Amino acid sequence: MKILLTNDDGIAAAGIHALIDELKLIADLYVASPDRERSATGHSITVYEPIKAVQKNIADVKAAWIIGGTPVDCVKLALSKLIPGDVDLVISGINHGPNLGTDVLYSGTVSAAAEGVIMGKPSIAVSLDSFADEMDFTFAAKFTKRLVLTLMRKGFEPHMLLNVNVPELPEDSIKGIRITQLGLRNYENLFDEMKDPRGNTYYWMGGGIKEEEQDPESDVEAAKQGFISVTPINLDLTDYQLIKKYKKKFSEYIDLSIGDEDDLS
Repeated sequence: MKILLTNDDGIAAAGIHALIDELKLIADLYVASPDRERSATGHSITVYEPIKAVQKNIADVKAAWIIGGTPVDCVKLALSKLIPGDVDLVISGINHGPNLGTDVLYSGTVSAAAEGVIMGKPSIAVSLDSFADEMDFTFAAKFTKRLVLTLMRKGFEPHMLLNVNVPELPEDSIKGIRITQLGLRNYENLFDEMKDPRGNTYYWMGGGIKEEEQDPESDVEAAKQGFISVTPINLDLTDYQLIKKYKKKFSEYIDLSIGDEDDLS
């Protein structure tokens, strides 16, 4: 089995090395990781400047590259150009911090895994639900290996994208595993206004997480209760219920002859 490992925290991050320590036992590993932290870059790609790739020696890895681009660039370049032959699975992480609910739209970790699916590879994004400075990724890496082995036995689903969040708790304190749906994850979006030495105004974005009522089946609720959440994600963003409503409401087309005074109510 051949696995591409990537992340958004950089090639020196503890999370990806914890994955290497575990997954080297079951697969041939290749690593393509950003040259610096690229958190919250979403699905951005580099198109207006060259992308540098510097090979790096890492023990127990077939080949590794430091990529001067986004997490999605890492996956694109590795699968298209750098890795010889085919790849069976893409794993992104282990992220320093959770990726729950609507976090997945901002997350470089999840976006890298999503790019794997776009390029035809089953993919997994793994995050550790903690913002502590010192984190132990050992159990999260062990769980990832168990998950991969289970999926290997059962067979990978086409276009499989799993978003995994592991509580940072002792193994015997984790309550179990839940297959979940994406929950709500909104932030206060506070902006501190500051002045640079030349008197120009700039803003520094911060703000904590808003506490919201969650669906009991959500990943946010599972994490809160001490469960590992495994959320299958579909990249099809189509609102099929709205398609049905609009087809009925507009009789399959909108009359372009309507004037500005008309509305769609």
